[in-house]
Amino acid sequence: MQEYKLYIDGKFCDAEGGKTADSINPATEEPWAKIARAGRVDTQRAIAAARKAFDEGPWRRMSQADRAKILNQIAAGLEAKSQEIAAIETQDSGGTIRKTAGDMMFGAAQLKYFAEMAEKLPLMEEIQVPQFPAQSKNYLQREAIGVCGQIIPWNFPLMMAVWKLGPALATGNTVVLKPATDTPCSALELAKIIDASDLPKGVVNVIHGSGAECGEEICTSPLIDKVAFTGSTEVGRRIQQLAAGTIKKVTLELGGKSANIILDDADLDMAIDGSLFGCFFHQGQACESGTRLFVSEAKHDEIVARLVERTKTLTIGDPLDFNSAQGPLISARQRETVLGYIKSGVDEGAKVAVGGKRPEGLPKGYYVEPTILTDVKNSMKVAQEEIFGPVLVVIKYKNIDDAIRMANDSIYGLGGAVWSKDKEKATVVAKQMRTGTVWINDYHLLSVAAPFGGYKQSGIGREFGMEGILEYTEVKHIHVDQVDNRAAKFWYGALFGA
Repeated sequence: MQEYKLYIDGKFCDAEGGKTADSINPATEEPWAKIARAGRVDTQRAIAAARKAFDEGPWRRMSQADRAKILNQIAAGLEAKSQEIAAIETQDSGGTIRKTAGDMMFGAAQLKYFAEMAEKLPLMEEIQVPQFPAQSKNYLQREAIGVCGQIIPWNFPLMMAVWKLGPALATGNTVVLKPATDTPCSALELAKIIDASDLPKGVVNVIHGSGAECGEEICTSPLIDKVAFTGSTEVGRRIQQLAAGTIKKVTLELGGKSANIILDDADLDMAIDGSLFGCFFHQGQACESGTRLFVSEAKHDEIVARLVERTKTLTIGDPLDFNSAQGPLISARQRETVLGYIKSGVDEGAKVAVGGKRPEGLPKGYYVEPTILTDVKNSMKVAQEEIFGPVLVVIKYKNIDDAIRMANDSIYGLGGAVWSKDKEKATVVAKQMRTGTVWINDYHLLSVAAPFGGYKQSGIGREFGMEGILEYTEVKHIHVDQVDNRAAKFWYGALFGA
């Protein structure tokens, strides 16, 4: 059994009192790793280390080029250990090796992007302002916010760590990173890579513990300047409430119930496979998954038949087997939640077209068959609430306006897609969807150079791109007076008189 410790102030250490927790392999339901489990005191130690590293250490004072060099070191370390960490993450999370191997590749590439941006980011630039009443030169200076508490989910553990650490480090901040309690191991493997780099000690701290203790300490500590969270909308609300006590900056990437619209002129070979990829990738455990599929009344029966046929070809099995397309869900709790939603849909009148239960032949593991529900109304629970599992609901629409109306009838607005051979028409539809990302004739592909985030209750702020990087900066205006004659400063008369 592998063992992991906390990473605080440049040292791997036990938790206070020697507390530990097991990581359970979702495919075997057996423990495979033991991890030190932090409490409030450990979290306070990590926060203090990050505070000292920001206030007294060299990191925020380094040149942009030097910060970029160290980020590239970390990226190279991740590349070197990518196969090893992919297997670790598969055991930790249940993600198929197909997925986790790709995550390592993308994670390293994304760190290189953040390294590039660390060097390119304009930290000081002159701006033009009206030259009345005074002649002046004016500058915008971008500075690191300070200590960033970062709380990440269990669905993409390594990539989420990269998405949070990259922009924070590129802009000179220090970090306390709390991975999800179910999946801390790849983030702690990344901590080993960071420890071997030239990053100053205390700049990055990685702790494993509960949201009730570690998460709440991060959100309420006056030593933390910003909280960045990815996870459910319910928890995001709580984080926003806790952070309000000290008026922390907050970015939240939250839940979704994304709409996927197939127009009648779509290439169905592409749209069928793309829609299944949009929902069933990583067993549906992606916040922007296209879980609501809108099809016209005219095309409904044909599309459903083809969806069912293709779904039956998906191989469910051991996530360490490269032939497995679908692995288990993260936990027994999540499996029961998903099965409960399927039952709810049927109780409200939906029909199970394929799937709907635990697969036969897999007595162990938190598996659920890829499931398609038809006869779904957009008002049903399965169409309005985030299931976070392999459940696709198919909803009929009368015309394009009807599809757009139902697509926007949601508290969420994170992702979405439109399928059509007419890309201009698809773009017109995409512009009317109230959501942060819309794909046309594709799904799930995110660029680290393009902003990602949600409308409505899907979040606050953006990740990726310049917008995401600037979320980790404060903006200072510097006014340099060019009027060197006191007598010419007539506006002082407002205090001293004529």
